Amino acid sequence: MDKVLESADLAVSSIVDGATIMMGGFGLCGIPEHLIAALRARGTRDLTIISNNAGVDDFGIGLLLRAGQVRKMIATYVGENKEFERQFLSGELEVELVPQGTFSERIRAGGAGIGGFFTPTGVGTLIAEGKETREIDGRTFVFETPLTADVAFVKAWTGDRHGNLVYRKTARNFNPIMATAARVTIAEVEHLVEPGAIDPDHVVTPGIFVRHIVGGGTYEKRIEKRTVRETA
Repeated sequence: MDKVLESADLAVSSIVDGATIMMGGFGLCGIPEHLIAALRARGTRDLTIISNNAGVDDFGIGLLLRAGQVRKMIATYVGENKEFERQFLSGELEVELVPQGTFSERIRAGGAGIGGFFTPTGVGTLIAEGKETREIDGRTFVFETPLTADVAFVKAWTGDRHGNLVYRKTARNFNPIMATAARVTIAEVEHLVEPGAIDPDHVVTPGIFVRHIVGGGTYEKRIEKRTVRETA
């Protein structure tokens, strides 16, 4: 089955206002740049975004925030974005902060069909307020529910027309687990190849999890904070 769409604009055309979208990436590494830009151009609003972080003011998810398209963020780290800070402090943006390991496991649980899990992370803090706790082997654990979404935007290094995906180094980050935890997964890839070109042993996300794939294009691949060594 050929899952390739002609453009990112076409890929996001069926996403409705109020949708919940997972977006892969860590900082600006491995983010679905073209899908985010297409969603910004489309103007879809009242979105709930599940992502490790909120990008920066003028790139990544920051573009959606500046346009007022995001209603709620579920994330682990929200620095580097002044517009995020402004909206949060003014009450314009609803925010659910989740410890990073818990965030990953909640997504993994959503993709695996697991109804929840107990973790010691967050016990005794605001994270645990209103949640079930349980003593296990003399230690207190808090119950966390899975995270799922209507749509997942993932970014891969290489993909074939059947939707099989390979990631490159740290750009792999949250993308594979998010691909399993949404009703519809849309992947954008830097290199689109024909079926059979990817060694099956190298496939990270099997095509069964991917509904659509968008290939090619150039990427900015920005770095949030570039640090260089001072010359002697």
